[in-house]
Amino acid sequence: MNFRPRPQDEPEINLIPFIDVLLVILIFLMLSTTYSKFTELQVTLPVAQAETLRERPQEIIVAVSPEGRYAVNRQTLEGRSVEHLAQALQSAARASGTAGAASAAAASVIISADASAPHQAVISVMEAARRVGLAQITFATQSTGAAAPAQQ
Repeated sequence: MNFRPRPQDEPEINLIPFIDVLLVILIFLMLSTTYSKFTELQVTLPVAQAETLRERPQEIIVAVSPEGRYAVNRQTLEGRSVEHLAQALQSAARASGTAGAASAAAASVIISADASAPHQAVISVMEAARRVGLAQITFATQSTGAAAPAQQ
Protein backbone atom coordinates (compact mmCIF):
# COMPACT_ATOMS: atom_id res chain seq x y z
CA MET A 1 0.00 0.00 0.00
CA ASN A 2 1.15 3.38 -0.94
CA PHE A 3 0.50 5.87 1.85
CA ARG A 4 2.52 8.72 0.48
CA PRO A 5 0.52 11.88 -0.16
CA ARG A 6 -0.03 12.64 -3.75
CA PRO A 7 0.84 16.08 -4.89
CA GLN A 8 -2.44 17.87 -5.63
CA ASP A 9 -2.73 20.14 -8.67
CA GLU A 10 -3.74 23.60 -7.60
CA PRO A 11 -6.65 24.99 -9.62
CA GLU A 12 -5.63 27.86 -11.84
CA ILE A 13 -7.88 30.56 -13.29
CA ASN A 14 -7.04 31.26 -16.87
CA LEU A 15 -7.51 35.01 -17.46
CA ILE A 16 -6.64 35.13 -21.14
CA PRO A 17 -10.13 34.14 -22.45
CA PHE A 18 -11.70 36.59 -20.00
CA ILE A 19 -9.49 39.44 -21.26
CA ASP A 20 -10.26 38.52 -24.87
CA VAL A 21 -14.00 38.73 -24.25
CA LEU A 22 -13.64 42.09 -22.49
CA LEU A 23 -11.60 43.51 -25.35
CA VAL A 24 -14.20 42.40 -27.90
CA ILE A 25 -16.96 44.07 -25.84
CA LEU A 26 -14.88 47.23 -25.50
CA ILE A 27 -14.24 47.41 -29.24
CA PHE A 28 -17.93 46.84 -29.96
CA LEU A 29 -18.96 49.65 -27.60
CA MET A 30 -16.39 52.03 -29.05
CA LEU A 31 -17.60 51.40 -32.60
CA SER A 32 -21.31 51.57 -31.83
CA THR A 33 -21.27 54.67 -29.62
CA THR A 34 -21.84 58.05 -31.21
CA TYR A 35 -20.16 61.05 -29.71
CA SER A 36 -21.73 64.46 -30.24
CA LYS A 37 -20.23 67.81 -29.45
CA PHE A 38 -22.82 70.51 -28.96
CA THR A 39 -20.27 73.25 -29.53
CA GLU A 40 -19.76 72.04 -33.10
CA LEU A 41 -23.47 71.80 -33.87
CA GLN A 42 -24.18 73.90 -36.94
CA VAL A 43 -27.80 74.58 -37.79
CA THR A 44 -28.88 76.76 -40.69
CA LEU A 45 -32.53 77.73 -40.51
CA PRO A 46 -35.01 78.42 -42.05
CA VAL A 47 -34.97 76.99 -45.57
CA ALA A 48 -37.78 74.98 -47.15
CA GLN A 49 -39.60 74.34 -50.38
CA ALA A 50 -42.34 76.93 -50.21
CA GLU A 51 -45.14 78.07 -52.40
CA THR A 52 -45.70 81.74 -53.20
CA LEU A 53 -47.12 83.94 -50.48
CA ARG A 54 -50.84 84.61 -50.74
CA GLU A 55 -52.46 87.60 -49.07
CA ARG A 56 -55.37 86.70 -46.85
CA PRO A 57 -57.27 89.11 -44.65
CA GLN A 58 -57.11 86.81 -41.61
CA GLU A 59 -53.33 86.50 -41.47
CA ILE A 60 -51.22 88.32 -38.91
CA ILE A 61 -47.56 88.49 -39.92
CA VAL A 62 -45.07 88.81 -37.07
CA ALA A 63 -41.49 89.56 -38.11
CA VAL A 64 -38.63 88.82 -35.70
CA SER A 65 -35.30 90.56 -36.34
CA PRO A 66 -31.87 89.07 -35.56
CA GLU A 67 -31.71 91.34 -32.49
CA GLY A 68 -35.05 90.04 -31.17
CA ARG A 69 -37.20 93.05 -32.14
CA TYR A 70 -40.77 92.51 -33.37
CA ALA A 71 -42.98 93.93 -36.11
CA VAL A 72 -46.66 93.01 -36.33
CA ASN A 73 -48.14 93.55 -39.80
CA ARG A 74 -45.16 95.78 -40.72
CA GLN A 75 -45.52 98.00 -37.66
CA THR A 76 -42.47 97.93 -35.41
CA LEU A 77 -43.12 97.39 -31.71
CA GLU A 78 -41.29 99.41 -29.08
CA GLY A 79 -41.40 96.80 -26.29
CA ARG A 80 -40.00 93.30 -26.41
CA SER A 81 -42.14 91.77 -23.66
CA VAL A 82 -44.81 89.15 -24.19
CA GLU A 83 -47.47 91.60 -22.90
CA HIS A 84 -46.60 94.22 -25.55
CA LEU A 85 -46.64 91.55 -28.22
CA ALA A 86 -49.98 90.15 -27.01
CA GLN A 87 -51.55 93.63 -27.12
CA ALA A 88 -50.25 94.16 -30.65
CA LEU A 89 -51.56 90.77 -31.78
CA GLN A 90 -54.95 91.48 -30.22
CA SER A 91 -55.23 94.86 -31.95
CA ALA A 92 -54.12 93.29 -35.26
CA ALA A 93 -56.76 90.57 -34.84
CA ARG A 94 -59.41 93.25 -34.21
CA ALA A 95 -58.25 95.24 -37.24
CA SER A 96 -58.49 92.23 -39.52
CA GLY A 97 -61.96 91.38 -38.24
CA THR A 98 -60.98 88.29 -36.30
CA ALA A 99 -61.62 89.53 -32.79
CA GLY A 100 -64.59 87.26 -32.18
CA ALA A 101 -64.08 83.90 -30.51
CA ALA A 102 -65.28 81.94 -33.53
CA SER A 103 -63.32 83.97 -36.04
CA ALA A 104 -60.17 84.15 -33.86
CA ALA A 105 -59.73 80.43 -34.34
CA ALA A 106 -59.75 81.02 -38.14
CA ALA A 107 -56.99 83.67 -37.96
CA SER A 108 -53.45 82.47 -38.38
CA VAL A 109 -50.20 83.97 -37.13
CA ILE A 110 -47.29 83.78 -39.56
CA ILE A 111 -43.95 84.01 -37.77
CA SER A 112 -41.30 85.34 -40.11
CA ALA A 113 -38.18 85.06 -37.99
CA ASP A 114 -34.66 85.71 -39.14
CA ALA A 115 -32.45 82.61 -39.21
CA SER A 116 -30.21 84.12 -36.53
CA ALA A 117 -33.06 85.42 -34.35
CA PRO A 118 -32.97 84.27 -30.72
CA HIS A 119 -35.04 81.19 -30.01
CA GLN A 120 -36.62 82.95 -27.03
CA ALA A 121 -37.99 85.67 -29.32
CA VAL A 122 -39.87 83.10 -31.41
CA ILE A 123 -41.17 81.37 -28.28
CA SER A 124 -42.39 84.76 -27.00
CA VAL A 125 -44.42 85.24 -30.19
CA MET A 126 -45.97 81.81 -29.72
CA GLU A 127 -46.77 82.58 -26.07
CA ALA A 128 -48.36 85.92 -26.98
CA ALA A 129 -50.48 84.24 -29.66
CA ARG A 130 -51.62 81.65 -27.12
CA ARG A 131 -52.59 84.37 -24.63
CA VAL A 132 -54.67 86.19 -27.25
CA GLY A 133 -56.31 82.95 -28.42
CA LEU A 134 -54.75 82.67 -31.87
CA ALA A 135 -54.23 78.94 -32.24
CA GLN A 136 -53.02 78.63 -35.84
CA ILE A 137 -49.31 79.40 -36.12
CA THR A 138 -47.22 79.08 -39.27
CA PHE A 139 -43.51 79.66 -39.81
CA ALA A 140 -42.36 81.48 -42.93
CA THR A 141 -39.26 80.19 -44.70
CA GLN A 142 -37.34 81.06 -47.81
CA SER A 143 -37.00 78.78 -50.78
CA THR A 144 -33.83 76.74 -51.14
CA GLY A 145 -32.78 78.65 -54.28
CA ALA A 146 -32.69 81.97 -52.41
CA ALA A 147 -30.90 80.57 -49.37
CA ALA A 148 -27.55 81.95 -48.39
CA PRO A 149 -24.63 79.52 -48.53
CA ALA A 150 -24.06 77.63 -45.31
CA GLN A 151 -21.08 78.68 -43.22
CA GLN A 152 -18.73 75.86 -42.40
